[in-house]
Amino acid sequence: MSNVANNAASRGDYWFAQLTQDATPVTGLCPSVKAADGKMNDQPVRFITVVPDKNNQYPRAAGGEVGLLEGWNLAKVVNDVIDADANASTKRAIVAVIDVPSQAYGRREEAFGIHQALAGAAGAYAKARLAGHPVVGLIVGKAMSGAFLAHGYQANKLIAFKNNGVMIHAMGKESAARITLRSVDALEKLAATIPPMAYDIENYATLGLLSQLLDITDPDSATPDDITSVQNAVWQNIQDARKEGVSLSKRLGAENRASSQRVRQLMRQEW
Repeated sequence: MSNVANNAASRGDYWFAQLTQDATPVTGLCPSVKAADGKMNDQPVRFITVVPDKNNQYPRAAGGEVGLLEGWNLAKVVNDVIDADANASTKRAIVAVIDVPSQAYGRREEAFGIHQALAGAAGAYAKARLAGHPVVGLIVGKAMSGAFLAHGYQANKLIAFKNNGVMIHAMGKESAARITLRSVDALEKLAATIPPMAYDIENYATLGLLSQLLDITDPDSATPDDITSVQNAVWQNIQDARKEGVSLSKRLGAENRASSQRVRQLMRQEW
């Protein structure tokens, strides 16, 4: 990481700062969840991200992982928007800046119900989308496993940087290599031939979940043109989400989702 290290705790923190320079921070949250209310083209937007907190009272969540505190705080900042806009004719947009390496793995997390915390966050995002809030996920770094499910996966639109530091997957390479009894090199070679297993963002894009890939000169030290490009992309995706409605069915239309479509067709016939 280059200039990100100057002030930001992570790439997600860096891009949250770029998008919220004139926004009002939401107070009363745990240090690892940030939210701010700003505007894009004079329309209100709530920006949300998860960042590392080395002093996190749950050490397994110190590196930007989504754990108990993060899950419930994400649910709170999203549900607050839903409640505030309950009677509004136009629901404000929600932008999730995504850079989450994993959910938090730990005995305390399991004992205290991390599954409920992450479900609360995912459910809040889904509820917001279904209520008419345009939800846009901006993937600037890692979007891994349960952390991504809790923070961003339920978005109407997902934008990702076309960069080696961006990874969307159910499991990290080292863990997947152990489970499949392969070396990391052997796993990478195998995964490159099977798009759902691949770790590069271009292969992931063929699965239909991304609405846009963005070329950024240096995601860790953005130029003014890069920032403008990201702002424009986020705004356009907000507009598209308003037009296209609340369904995620468009994700099934990609070149590598033919089997998914076929399975659904057969299930409908049976039922």
